[in-house]
Amino acid sequence: MSEKDRFKKQRIAGELEEPVEEARNLALKLGLAPYDVNYWVVDYDEMNELIAYGGFQHRYPHWRWGMQYDRQQKQGQYAGGKAFEIVNNDDPAHAFLQESNTIADQKAVITHVEAHSDFFANNEWFQLFGEGADAAAMLERHANAISAYMSDPEVERAAVERWIDNALVLEDNIDQHEPYAPVETEDGDDEVAVDDEVKDKLADLDLSEEVRRQVFDEEFLADEDDEPASFPPTPEKDVLGFLRRHGKRFDEDAGRAMEMTEWQTDVLDMLRAEAYYFAPQKMTKVMNEGWAAYWESLMMTDEGFAGADEFLNYADHMARVLGSPGLNPYKLGMEMWEYVENRANRREVLERLLRVDGVTWRNLDDVVDFDEVLATLEPPEALASITPESLDALDDVPAEYVDADALAAAKDGDVDVEGYPWKVLTTAGLARRHFSLVKRGNRTFLASATQSELEQIGRYLFDDARYASVEDALEDVDYSAGWSRMREIRQSHNDVTFLDEFLTQEFVDANDYFTYEFSHATGQNRVASVDAADVKKKLLLQFTNFGKPTIAVYDGNFDNRNELLLGHQYNGVMLDVKQAKQVLERVFELWGRPVNLLTIVKELSDHDREVARRRNKEPEPSEQGKRFRFDGEEFEEFDVPWEQVSHLAADDVDYDTKPEDWLA
Repeated sequence: MSEKDRFKKQRIAGELEEPVEEARNLALKLGLAPYDVNYWVVDYDEMNELIAYGGFQHRYPHWRWGMQYDRQQKQGQYAGGKAFEIVNNDDPAHAFLQESNTIADQKAVITHVEAHSDFFANNEWFQLFGEGADAAAMLERHANAISAYMSDPEVERAAVERWIDNALVLEDNIDQHEPYAPVETEDGDDEVAVDDEVKDKLADLDLSEEVRRQVFDEEFLADEDDEPASFPPTPEKDVLGFLRRHGKRFDEDAGRAMEMTEWQTDVLDMLRAEAYYFAPQKMTKVMNEGWAAYWESLMMTDEGFAGADEFLNYADHMARVLGSPGLNPYKLGMEMWEYVENRANRREVLERLLRVDGVTWRNLDDVVDFDEVLATLEPPEALASITPESLDALDDVPAEYVDADALAAAKDGDVDVEGYPWKVLTTAGLARRHFSLVKRGNRTFLASATQSELEQIGRYLFDDARYASVEDALEDVDYSAGWSRMREIRQSHNDVTFLDEFLTQEFVDANDYFTYEFSHATGQNRVASVDAADVKKKLLLQFTNFGKPTIAVYDGNFDNRNELLLGHQYNGVMLDVKQAKQVLERVFELWGRPVNLLTIVKELSDHDREVARRRNKEPEPSEQGKRFRFDGEEFEEFDVPWEQVSHLAADDVDYDTKPEDWLA
């Protein structure tokens, strides 16, 4: 880096010191609890490199990083995409800002990063890897170790790269719902494996019983005659861990499976650890990006963190982020969080109203004027508009809303109320100031509660409080209910559970979501459904197991021949058979012996398609069990009776589109 470039970055970093400090202060005031964040200013090429590296400066040598760098660079040059920032999950977190960003973009990025860091610190799925893990140091150690193996004159660099390729094919085939733990090899594994090889050779020799009893002892023969135990006892989702524990390498010179070398097991251990580290980010993409977009928007717009001369620039920034085509995790996530907030606040208000004497879930719409309720829920003017001239008005609002020390300092001129009005408020005061139900876009939300929802709330209310009037009831409203509920959900959910619980028909209707699918009859895509259950199913298929096929180990001694049997948990979407075979070739390298894959395929003839087209109906494909076997040289394909694959089939799913086509 030239002296000129270094000076430029230092100048930009100096300009951002105040926004960084105040964004952190505001995040804490809003009730967030982020990790500390170190901010770095980088240029265009450095940003692309960091994005390719997954947000870290040091990764092991491999061609994948160059490919990802090239893709990111072309996206910026030809597709109009722009990288504003990248932040990693670490304590402290490290965020990288692109030097070409405008100041409005930088402020947006900083507020976005603080929310991401809060999510990293408080979502339980990120804790499965282990609290206090220094990810940057771990990844740097892995980079140095793999570089050393590649430089070792006794190890071929190409062999290391190929071994990494083998492992990366399975990086999503871990059990991401379980805490990370290093692989522990079991005592006696090697001895059992040798015995199995001997047994295979004995079977091929077809020795007589007399010869067998002369050569082998009774213990070996008794063990050979025993019915083999199930191995593993239950399907093993951590395929990469299973192969690390029980796999071998195929030695071409010897023509058989051999024990892995030390560098091979070490590389598998490192890549498996990295797969577990990055898994929570893949599991919470919608939640995490939506969470960051929500708080960024509140800070930049509602709290005026974007100055008057920066607001239009920021509005354009946010429009580009939320307007990206396809399944946009920022847009979907932000809409979901806003819905969660509104629903929690609505329930809080309705519970108060249904405790008013004479008000029931049956007559609520008739006896309560919702316009008057919303007027009462509006924040006091002293909270809604805070200026240096209006500070005295804060003396008349409830004390719980005001930071007394900050207010006193502001009256003395020691707090910049013009730029940072939130400094004189508490978290409760900010919740009152930003209560979601009174915002312009949400004003119909309270009155839109269905009779079913009202009945559910009304029937199960405890009579711990009754009110003589609507006004009395509204005095007890907890204006923090929405934010409190959001923090609860942020703590325990991932994308699958988040969408499963909160994607309702009300949400689908309000935000115009629908499903579409390819029609074999017309040869075109068509809208399939606007029903929330259908939208939810297709979204859940998109996010379950990162949207990848779910594969598990079903037998490590298939057919009692040391062959590996993998099973595809079929959800109505077929495997890409060509791609599946390529994966089996990689798995063979990690098992050292023949590998099998059990799945279900849909079979549809051209005749069926033509008949359906003529009748303008969708053809009904038949489902057939299949087993693919690869022995290191060639593939075999077997039809399998349904009873042998029925355990792989999911219920109540019938989609024949590819994952990227599921949602518009």
